[in-house]
Amino acid sequence: MEFYKVSAEEALAEVNSSEQGLSSSEAQQRLEADGYNELKGKERTPTWKLFVENVRDPMVIVLLIASIVQIVLGHVVEAGIIIFVLILNAIISVVQTRKAESSIEALRQMSAPEAKVIRDGHKQSLPARELARGDIILLDAGDYVPADARLLESGSLKVDEGMLTGESEAVEKHIRTIDSESPIGDRKNMVFSGALVVYGRGTAVITGIGQQTEIGKIAGLIESAESKQTPLQRKLESFSKKLGVFILLLCILIFGVEAARIWLGNETVDTTAAILDALMFAVAVAVAAIPEALSSIVTIVLSVGTNKMAKQHAIIRRLPAVESLGSTSVICTDKTGTLTENKMTVVDYFLPDGSRDDFPDDPEQWSVGERRLVHIAVLCNDSHIDEEGKEMGDPTEVALIAFSNAKNKHYGEIRDSFPREAELPFDSDRKLMSTVHILEGQKTLLTKGGPDVLIGRCTMVLVGEEVVPLDDEIRERLVAANEDFSERALRVLAYGYKELEHDHSEIGLDDEHDLILVGLTAMIDPPREAVYGSIEQSRRAGIRTIMITGDHKTTAQAIGREIGLMDQDDIALTGQELDKLSDQELDNKLEHISVYARVSPENKIRIVRAWQKKGQITAMTGDGVNDAPALKQADIGVAMGSGTDVAKDSAAMILTDDNFVSIVNAVSVGRTVFDNIKKSIAYLFAGNLGAIIAIIFALIMDWVNPFTAIQLLFINLANDSLPAISLGMEKEEPGVMDRKPRDIDEGIFAGGTMRAVITRGLIIGIAVIVSQYIGLQHSPELSVAMAFTTLILARTLQTFAARSNVQTAIGAGLFSNKYVIGSVLLCFVLYGMTLLPGVRTFFAIPDSFGVQQWLIATALAVGALIVMELEKIIRRATSGGRKAQPHTA
Repeated sequence: MEFYKVSAEEALAEVNSSEQGLSSSEAQQRLEADGYNELKGKERTPTWKLFVENVRDPMVIVLLIASIVQIVLGHVVEAGIIIFVLILNAIISVVQTRKAESSIEALRQMSAPEAKVIRDGHKQSLPARELARGDIILLDAGDYVPADARLLESGSLKVDEGMLTGESEAVEKHIRTIDSESPIGDRKNMVFSGALVVYGRGTAVITGIGQQTEIGKIAGLIESAESKQTPLQRKLESFSKKLGVFILLLCILIFGVEAARIWLGNETVDTTAAILDALMFAVAVAVAAIPEALSSIVTIVLSVGTNKMAKQHAIIRRLPAVESLGSTSVICTDKTGTLTENKMTVVDYFLPDGSRDDFPDDPEQWSVGERRLVHIAVLCNDSHIDEEGKEMGDPTEVALIAFSNAKNKHYGEIRDSFPREAELPFDSDRKLMSTVHILEGQKTLLTKGGPDVLIGRCTMVLVGEEVVPLDDEIRERLVAANEDFSERALRVLAYGYKELEHDHSEIGLDDEHDLILVGLTAMIDPPREAVYGSIEQSRRAGIRTIMITGDHKTTAQAIGREIGLMDQDDIALTGQELDKLSDQELDNKLEHISVYARVSPENKIRIVRAWQKKGQITAMTGDGVNDAPALKQADIGVAMGSGTDVAKDSAAMILTDDNFVSIVNAVSVGRTVFDNIKKSIAYLFAGNLGAIIAIIFALIMDWVNPFTAIQLLFINLANDSLPAISLGMEKEEPGVMDRKPRDIDEGIFAGGTMRAVITRGLIIGIAVIVSQYIGLQHSPELSVAMAFTTLILARTLQTFAARSNVQTAIGAGLFSNKYVIGSVLLCFVLYGMTLLPGVRTFFAIPDSFGVQQWLIATALAVGALIVMELEKIIRRATSGGRKAQPHTA
């Protein structure tokens, strides 16, 4: 039942209650039937299950098999290293999953712990979880509403429902029936669980508890919202499965070929030893092919991105969100405080003499009408700004005293000069506020309020320095000015005054008649200055910006058109209009809707899902509890730093400055991070491909295995990790925000990355083969040492080539990435440690490996780098002279 559509008496009857409340026994029966007034969450996946899910990855399975084989063969150290890395990666994954499960708990904590209730005919305080449907609750300023309820009494009750509606202004409540269909923000005869009473008092009957409340429905939406994998996660997962299966089949094939060669051969050999050697050969292929540290390296590169974003007011809660930002194609953003300043500001005014637009900054130049307008705005006003600049009071009234300050007349001077002697507070029924002051020796009633009411109370008007009758011509000018302001979605206030007799000691509502009209002011929460450029930058980057707000449609449209968010043919919809559209109708209109106003949490999730259905990576901003489900559903949820804990816990990123500009800056960082991840991945796989080529060639030629498992693990985990991480430090490519978002179906090796992997892998593989061939002329042991040296040095020097697929290392700025220089030097040191006495035996480097062999292996590695760079120059030269785009790999 829609309780806001029925009278208070009907609401009481519907829930079987009365103004005396429930008895304790009746409440207990209802609690047993309906459950307690608390939010329920689904059971969390056990930690052990999360670990098991990580082990199901095909690449992990291959490495586990390789570890078991090595343990059986006595290679415990190699196996231990692999298992340690796999456990570390699993722990990182489980921790990130657990971090994503805190939003429901934060939602529970928003519930009021205690509530004032009438039970058994008298007032008492009870734990909020023990409230039942039909209980009568009492509300005072400072209370949190413990459950959804229909108001029975309202004494100037104002409630902050921003956590549900997204709007910061408190809602003034009443008890009248509302006949029309209304969104939550307009249900002014209802109060909702979790909302804060900021003024007045009220009595209400509970109509919904626990999961039945609006906040409970949101909890349900959060549970049902799907946590999205980022494009990189999806591509890596898909590639991991394919690579794992391929490597497993390749290992089986290699072992099968070797075993067949042993059994079918004519030579007399120790079959058992030969089979074990063949098995180790297959294991070596698995170790060489799989970049064991890939997951950790990607995590570290993402972490580097989070540090960059933090400096630009974006705090990342979930690492994969960094990469998601780079693929974002749609940003669904709130209006208040994100696109706008979240600060009401006077932007225009109108006086009956025709003055408007340009209010003088020098108070000495103010006309009589302008002076009187400012005096009424400041004096008939309860707000103030303290010495530290903290604003206190209604945002509309704060805007008026800020306007006076901005025009170089401090509001405090005016109030000190004309103290208040009496007042009639504002109320929503008459839409007026009046105060009494002595102005120029004359006791004067000053009144401000809605123009539709105040103009009707005026019989005279101040024109210039004269008070004249308010005739039809002046009234028409006032009405026209008010309509012009309204069409621009400006909030309008009118101002009037009335001279009183000195012995007029008390004022009443009857005194607010026969006023002298002074003029109008118009205000709005203006767009942030930098938003205009950011909207245009987003457009150039192929990113669509959508406004989703709890504000009124007219206001949202006006802001949308002003900042360039809405094109000529774009339209705006309210939540109620959206509800009337079928999914197919929404799909057809989606790309033409730029603004959604007065929306519900269900509306927000529907909008996000509609864009996702079209294959778009969607970001969603929000700050209230009502935003939490959509924040979780979106590919990347962006919470405001000033928002609720529920919103923050549901989001992947938090903006510390609540600024749309910071989102666009974060997208730029996200694109750079993805570019750099691809560079790191290309670097790792090119090196691994070179090793596999050398191993397979040795197998075909019946050479000794060119590498030991410990050598390959050393390269993959220690030596390769540092350069791969340093590539994650590369600065952004030129024009990173001038290209369209990448295709959601684009593979991880697309855009030249696969070509780079194959080209560089072949070059490294050939260099290693040549090195092993030279070493074989002396001994198998020396060939292994030379192959290892060429591979480790070629893979290390490859770092310079991996910085760009188009530019050479010199063209990209040889010393522009100090981390690359540092990592390469450190890798040389690590390699040098393998040559130390006592250590070299562990790495299968014989004493016969001396300076001459080292120079040959090093020359081959340097030659490989030169060939990689020459390949770029030749490819660029043969591309017809077209300007190559900076590429990511």
